[in-house]
Amino acid sequence: MGKFILRVNMSDLSIKTEEVSKKYRVLGGRALTSTVIAEEVSPTCHPLGPNNKLVFAPGIVTGTSAPSSGRLSVGGKSPLTGTIKEANAGGIPAQKIARLGIHAIIVEGQSKEKGKFYVLKLAQDIAVLEDAGELTGKGMYDTNQLIWQKYGNGVGIIGIGPAGEMLMVNAGISCNDQENGPGRYAGRGGLGAVMGSKGLKAIVVEQKGLGDIYMANPELFKQGQQKLAKGLQEHGVTGQALPTYGTAVLVNILNEAGGLPTRNFSSGKFEGASKIGGEVINEWSKTRGGKVGHACHPGCVIKCSNVVNNPDGSFHCAPVEYETAWAFGANCCIDSLDDIAELNRICNDVGLDTIEAGATLAVAMEAGIIPFGDGKKAIELLNEVGRGTAMGRIIGNGTAFTGKAFGIVRIPVVKGQAMPAYEPRAVKGIGVTYATSTMGADHTAGYTIATEILSVGGKADPLAAAEKGALARSFQTATIFIDTAGYCLFIAFAILDLPDAFQGMLDTVNGVLGTSYTADDFGRLGGEWLTVELAFNKAAGFTKQDDRLPEFMYYEKLPPHNQVYDVSDETLDSVHNS
Repeated sequence: MGKFILRVNMSDLSIKTEEVSKKYRVLGGRALTSTVIAEEVSPTCHPLGPNNKLVFAPGIVTGTSAPSSGRLSVGGKSPLTGTIKEANAGGIPAQKIARLGIHAIIVEGQSKEKGKFYVLKLAQDIAVLEDAGELTGKGMYDTNQLIWQKYGNGVGIIGIGPAGEMLMVNAGISCNDQENGPGRYAGRGGLGAVMGSKGLKAIVVEQKGLGDIYMANPELFKQGQQKLAKGLQEHGVTGQALPTYGTAVLVNILNEAGGLPTRNFSSGKFEGASKIGGEVINEWSKTRGGKVGHACHPGCVIKCSNVVNNPDGSFHCAPVEYETAWAFGANCCIDSLDDIAELNRICNDVGLDTIEAGATLAVAMEAGIIPFGDGKKAIELLNEVGRGTAMGRIIGNGTAFTGKAFGIVRIPVVKGQAMPAYEPRAVKGIGVTYATSTMGADHTAGYTIATEILSVGGKADPLAAAEKGALARSFQTATIFIDTAGYCLFIAFAILDLPDAFQGMLDTVNGVLGTSYTADDFGRLGGEWLTVELAFNKAAGFTKQDDRLPEFMYYEKLPPHNQVYDVSDETLDSVHNS
């Protein structure tokens, strides 16, 4: 774990180091970002004002050789939802930050000169703020290239594009990958706008080699590492499906289940699904070049990422994930994967969350701004965001804002955040997660899809409403532990099914910290950390009435199953009562 906390004050451009307290020493990732925000940020502050803070924290095992552990948590009060928020990203910066001995970076205050941006440069025993200069206003593709030219190939980059600079609440925070692509995003919740409000354009992390990660019990860590790596390689999802087809393997699976949200959540099946899934991306890797089985950071053994090329074999973007293929594909009725890849590239460059962007475009299509299914018009409209036009600012401020602007009733959001690629009327448990997550509609907060659709960790009927509260609760407590440890969420597939893999995960955490966490602690600690987030939201004014899905889902029947959302309010209210 890290040796010190770095506190960066953008108001006076000061940088200080602080000792890691005993309480913070055993925290990392999401538990650390949420605890800092809960203790240092007023729940009623304006998210884009000087009193919000932005926290970057590697996970407990990030920076070590633990498999698929290179995750970075970014926390703050969300300008999109008004709740506490943690967004999570892969890429190369997190491991470099951890290996510099940094436990967390806390960014506070904001630049006194509006429109003035800085770069925070980090290296061994170096932390300095520099004028962003020519980087200001640049998209992330140019930003990353200019930074590597100036600071050297291989540096880690955390940055925002024009959307973040313009304080749009769908702005995400980019992390670069090993090829210096900007597509690894802490995307959800608008934290890119918080970074922009501080006047921070980018963080550059210069670190080479393995660094010096202190471990209380190296032998226990090594045993755990080997168990977990073995489990990830043996499990059918993490060892076969994801590295072969990527996350977009889920497109056809969810479509067959009638749970692929289509045409702005008006149907659960898309007739063009077979044209936009992981199978097509896999085939393109053979005919166009590109790549499947791509690692977003060193040490990833799952390798679910991909690189998608143009028809002429030139690079287009990386990666096209399931959520993105759905958001711009089925949800907008676009069946051209090339158009989807271009929309993806625009988001990577401008700095937008693809889930929110796709949901926003679908709402704009329902409003008649552009037709459903018109990929070229969608590209034109999304390009307005980077230009900062009036229409671009509407789109850049997300689904709820756009729906209100054009008088749309079917707005698929919870607490202001757009729903991801799973229809809650067809997969009831994920609807509970959407409703009761501390961060708005977010599948990664409690991925019940594992059990309801993929039969991982047991089997549950996706159309049944019974017992879905308990299912969502167990996934939410498990998820926050995984986020805190610094692991990719996809290790959940193996640790839910393979006892040795689960024990291996615990052993790596215990090996670093010197703790003796058991399976009971896995759930207990997750519950305690969720309580911290829930208390922040309650103080911000959120109640049980905010833990609901949009009204239309309770009365509009969803084809092909013709189901409405029928999980009771009592079940939703019970999720965080235990």
